[in-house]
Amino acid sequence: METAEKPPALAPPQSSGLEAEPALVTWGERPGDLGPCDLTILHFNDVYDVDPRPEEPVGGAARFATALKKFSFLNPLLIFSGDCLNPSVLSTITKGRHMISILNELGVHFAVFGNHEFDFGVDVLEEYMKQMHFTWFLSNVYDRFTSEPLGHAVVKKLVNWNNIKIGLMGLVEEDWLDTLATVNKSNVDYKDYVDVANEIAVELKEEGADLVIAITHMKWGNDTRLAQGAEGVHLILGGHDHEYGIRKVNETWIVKSGSDFKNLTKINIRLFDSSFQCIFEKVDILSYLEEDSYIKAIVKEFTQNIQYMLEEVLCPIDMELDGREITVRRSESNLGNLVTNAMLEATRADVALLNSGTLRSDRIHPPGNFTLHDLLAVLPIVDPVLVVRVTGAQLLDALENGVYKYPALDGRFPQVAGIEFGFDPDAEPGHRIIRDTVKVQGQYLQKKKVYLLAIKEYIANGKDGYSMLKSCPRMFDTETAQILSTVVMNHFESIKILQGRKKCLSGHRMSLITTTNKSPSLTDASSDSEY
Repeated sequence: METAEKPPALAPPQSSGLEAEPALVTWGERPGDLGPCDLTILHFNDVYDVDPRPEEPVGGAARFATALKKFSFLNPLLIFSGDCLNPSVLSTITKGRHMISILNELGVHFAVFGNHEFDFGVDVLEEYMKQMHFTWFLSNVYDRFTSEPLGHAVVKKLVNWNNIKIGLMGLVEEDWLDTLATVNKSNVDYKDYVDVANEIAVELKEEGADLVIAITHMKWGNDTRLAQGAEGVHLILGGHDHEYGIRKVNETWIVKSGSDFKNLTKINIRLFDSSFQCIFEKVDILSYLEEDSYIKAIVKEFTQNIQYMLEEVLCPIDMELDGREITVRRSESNLGNLVTNAMLEATRADVALLNSGTLRSDRIHPPGNFTLHDLLAVLPIVDPVLVVRVTGAQLLDALENGVYKYPALDGRFPQVAGIEFGFDPDAEPGHRIIRDTVKVQGQYLQKKKVYLLAIKEYIANGKDGYSMLKSCPRMFDTETAQILSTVVMNHFESIKILQGRKKCLSGHRMSLITTTNKSPSLTDASSDSEY
């Protein structure tokens, strides 16, 4: 992420996030006097954990609700810039369902899709949207199955708020497509957000808009490009970045309001004949705020029902899955194949590598119903899955590290997909891989060739001896990464669709599993690799 400039309007609160005297910034050609505002917008983005954290600002959905209510007398417009359904420990269990009631109770009016809204599939998202009391925007990504905006979102809308006609649109960057867990990029049509913003801004102006706002979910650099290239957009309310910041680019303000219910931005706008004046205030959600009882009750209800939700059947299996340490830390395992095949399909990488210490159940999972409880026993940690660029030489070094301590039951031992290799356990550590056995996607490994490798963030950071991967370029950052347990859950969902056990309404699930020898299904549990 770019280093944010110091916001021109930032007044960190002293004793409370609501009592601070805000610094003032103006937007428009005419200063006017600072009387009552014509419009108040409250903005937030990227909320995952609903519980407060130990340090200030503590955040939490319940205190956030209390903060919002203190501004209710202003009749504010509440805008959310995406990412709420995942990732978090609770979302892994609820598939983000708990956020429906929370966002409804907060009173969100308009939102743009974040990439994590699609973590559990288009079908799940569209079902949730039916229960949400606000409008989702997506103006520049179209579904090839329906020729409609992805997720049946809204392209644009003109609303009259406090006698001001406000034009709204929702925009995402092209990289957003590469982070979608359940949608293949080839099944959507992407349009450049600057071109779309200019087109829609003209249309909204013709419809009578006084103010045009782009709600976005993209990085600072792309929001900056939007501000530079979209002449008709007056205000950009962004997400995707998790650090708070306000910038002015040309005559357009860009606002990012932190993450995890820790902050929000209050924007007071005054309308003059041909210009506006904006006053920004950062509001921190501090521990002195009382927790809203209704939101607190929603969270409590879901957490109390966790045990019930853990019994959800993810997929029936017709063979044992071996998760014993004595197996996964010394040899290929069908459980390891399941997880790494899911990683390969979800990331579209060439190779997937998982340190066996990730697999924590230490038991054989019998044939029958494999539940959410079983999955979280195998994968109890919230592990982001990254894709890095590696040379064949680096990949060989990673394999050497993986078998370095064999036959010790060491967590670095690799479970893999997309690659096959043999090794000599009697050879000197560091020289055990039999080079002429190593194949990637059926082709002999080339040391100078660059491959895409799917790995956990833990491994990408050089842990478990995988220091050779620490400097590898990452295709995307941790904030946009899929969570490993969610990847496997989606793999199960796709298997059920392919086997005819579940109907796919959107069509997007079908792209996740390929019916080739390269990526066997769970009930096959056959191998992509040789040891």
